[in-house]
Amino acid sequence: MTEVFIYDHVRTPRGRGKKDGALHEVPSVRLAAKTLEAIRDRNGLDTGTVDDIIMGCVDPVMDAGAVISKAAAFEAGYSTKAPGMQISRFCASGLDAVNFGAGKIAQGADDIVIAGGVESMSRVGLGMSGGAWFMDPSVNFPAYFMPQGVSADLIATKYGFSRTDVDAYAVESQKRAAHAWEKGWFDKSVIPVKDQNGLTILAKDEHMRPGTDMQALASLNPSFQMPGEMGGFEAVGIQAHPEIERINYVHHAGNSSGIVDGASVVLLGSKAGGESMGKKPRARIKAFANIGSDPALMLTGPVDVTEKLLKRSGMSLSDIDLFELNEAFAAVVLRYMQAFDIDHDRINVNGGAIAMGHPLGATGAMILGTVLDELERRDLNTALVTLCIGAGMGTATVIERV
Repeated sequence: MTEVFIYDHVRTPRGRGKKDGALHEVPSVRLAAKTLEAIRDRNGLDTGTVDDIIMGCVDPVMDAGAVISKAAAFEAGYSTKAPGMQISRFCASGLDAVNFGAGKIAQGADDIVIAGGVESMSRVGLGMSGGAWFMDPSVNFPAYFMPQGVSADLIATKYGFSRTDVDAYAVESQKRAAHAWEKGWFDKSVIPVKDQNGLTILAKDEHMRPGTDMQALASLNPSFQMPGEMGGFEAVGIQAHPEIERINYVHHAGNSSGIVDGASVVLLGSKAGGESMGKKPRARIKAFANIGSDPALMLTGPVDVTEKLLKRSGMSLSDIDLFELNEAFAAVVLRYMQAFDIDHDRINVNGGAIAMGHPLGATGAMILGTVLDELERRDLNTALVTLCIGAGMGTATVIERV
């Protein structure tokens, strides 16, 4: 199989996913186009040589619909020879886009692929594309469907994480993200979003609240107690896990991922593709995997897929220098660290989605780029990137510097 290399990556800042957020005025296609423009310009890329543009988008409707990667390529002035594809695996869509592109290169179909994702959650609201998973009883009954926040609280209850535990994790995420921005560790890869007059709309992640402390979080009410108790979803969780007598509701807006707008892309290529671009690789895609997991717990897929990936690749936890796990909810990361006995100083070392936000389709490619930059900064070699996924799934990728 052909080796697959990472040559570059960029992302936009994350804008608050509300009508008063800085990026609300920027359509989804324009956010995606900004990343395509940046990856082309900073690499002197001949876009006629791009074999595919693959972008994740969880809700591909309204201005995010109609194969947004191809639409963004038109907007960015790419060659018409460059095709586009839009994919969704819920929250892992951006990482799966990278993995899909890597697979095409590995089997010799492509030499240069741009992969990533986009989500404008202020313009296309969460769940706008609908779906049988949560709307059709013939599907949601066997899937033990419940809101993800209730599943996160079920995880916290089952594995013994208190309100103090999840809040403390959230405070640390805010501190780490603020410190990384202060030190300029994101400057290499975050591109400012500018308007048509060249004026900067947003240059830094907008969702962060670096002054967050335990006292502030303690004042927030649990967000998912009402749908759990009044909506009947707690009964669904207990039916799936009868060892639980009642759910302890610990998650709220301050220890859950933020709703934001953003886009990201990764430039992938074979050795021949890199030579044609005149670029040296920064890392290789060493292995990747997907898995289905417990649909009621829903968000424990990163544990299962990590076990699968390490086994299939012949690696062990000790081979991984850094871990990057999307902070969908604090309990997701706490369970992962508990399952593998991973110290917090090896995972999400520059904060995560609790602080900076989770633009669904883009996050996977964003966090892959974040951990690559950090491997280089620390002169380390190997990282594992993973995300939990709606309906109970997991995706993971191992990258290795070259």
